[in-house]
Amino acid sequence: MNYRKIYFLLIAAASVLTMASCSKKLDRLPNNGIYADSVYNTLGGYKQSLAKVYAAFALTGSNGPGTTDLAGIDAGLSDFVRMYWNVQELASDEAVCAWITDANGAILELNTMNWSANDAILTGLYNRCFYQITVANSFIRSATPDAVAKNGITGANADEIKHYVAEARFLRAYQYWVLMDLFGNPPFVTENDAIGSFLPKQISRDSLFTYVESELKAIEPDLIDARANEYGRADKGADWALLARLYLNAEVYTGTARYADAAMYAKKVIDAGYQLKSNYKDLFLADNNVNNPEVILSVNYDALRTQNYGGTTFIVNSSINSDMVPSSFGVPAGGWGGNRAKPTLPNLFGNLSDSTDTRAMFFGDIKDVTAMNQFTDGLRVTKFKNINSDGSTPPDAGVFCSTDFPLFRLGEVYLEYAEALLRTGDATRALTAFNAVRERAYGNTSGNLTTLTLDDIMDERGRELYWEGYRRTDLIRFGKYTAGNYLWQWKGGVKDGTAVASYLQLYPIPSTDMVSNTNLIQNPGY
Repeated sequence: MNYRKIYFLLIAAASVLTMASCSKKLDRLPNNGIYADSVYNTLGGYKQSLAKVYAAFALTGSNGPGTTDLAGIDAGLSDFVRMYWNVQELASDEAVCAWITDANGAILELNTMNWSANDAILTGLYNRCFYQITVANSFIRSATPDAVAKNGITGANADEIKHYVAEARFLRAYQYWVLMDLFGNPPFVTENDAIGSFLPKQISRDSLFTYVESELKAIEPDLIDARANEYGRADKGADWALLARLYLNAEVYTGTARYADAAMYAKKVIDAGYQLKSNYKDLFLADNNVNNPEVILSVNYDALRTQNYGGTTFIVNSSINSDMVPSSFGVPAGGWGGNRAKPTLPNLFGNLSDSTDTRAMFFGDIKDVTAMNQFTDGLRVTKFKNINSDGSTPPDAGVFCSTDFPLFRLGEVYLEYAEALLRTGDATRALTAFNAVRERAYGNTSGNLTTLTLDDIMDERGRELYWEGYRRTDLIRFGKYTAGNYLWQWKGGVKDGTAVASYLQLYPIPSTDMVSNTNLIQNPGY
């Protein structure tokens, strides 16, 4: 089985899918010839089109690096993983970027939690999410039972297409979860909406929660069993993992806690046969697709065939500079010198020189970030590399990376399970799940705790999941994001940190969409 096949099916297509201006209406049906009726005459054609839904996560455009599907958006601001990483990590206690004049100042705004509705990174991510929703909607419309039958596909092939539809609906639900988590109350459109010029209505955050929840439950029977699908494709395990994450944050989204439900779905994942990979560092290397029983769903990259200045190419290159010998990270032509840790991140590991926690992967001697624009201020994070687990470099290494990015993995689920159990009063089972993650980190029981608090879990999530795009969401759930009860360097634009307004727990709907769609009401405070 070719583990990257799902991405390459569509990359070979002759031309890129485009859409009308992202900042106007949600009439963003891809109109390229690849979506002509003839594509859907065979099972292979349907799979090729499903591949585009997945490929939209890994590529900015089908014509190679520097191109984008998003009209009016710079390619560098249109990659999903890169923009999502920025809004989750820079706007938290984990990361700071030196490129403070880039993206029209958007990076400085995220560094200091001083963004506006004109932020270019927020706009790029928002539009990418809706592009991916649009591509999913297009596929789902073309794969209804009536459409499949009309195309002459029956029997086992028609049943297989039901699995494809469930996957597309999962990817759409994931994007709506991202929008709900970041923007709260976005516009809403599905495959049932008319194609053409229309202004979609806004959906409330709690209603969107209900929609995502209902979609994930509805598609479960049609998804392939956990761990039985091709690598990089959604299955029941991914469905349960997203439900666990959704319920863990339900109190933030709806005002009603759902921790028992979070524990239930996390347990379903744990019981599905996934295992913690024995060496933590191997989760973030170029061959992390091989013998990896921990990753539930990833965005897949290949340095030759999914070239893009986002994704793990961005994460690896932005975290190192020429002084760090880029070839030792598998990018001999790379090293951009941008992102490094705020002191609060390495401080989670205590004295680094004495730490036996294998997750502590840092470079440098200066923890303090006195100057945001100085890459040497702050420890560099060396977690992601474009190196194989045997120490070799992938063929034709230059700038682009083959390291896959995990969207869901078992380490996260164990900590979700521990948190949900602790919040519902089951401290004994919570501690067992919590220590399972620490035993992998230390290689034995020397790091195990005997009692457990919510602060322990928040800190452990920082140690286990740093640089993976979780931190902003976690800080909000733990009540430590905007208030003055927890500070980090440059929070609120002050060197030692200061409290910021509570409305910053939601990002603004980009001004381009506010102008174009009169149905939208801006989030409070913007």
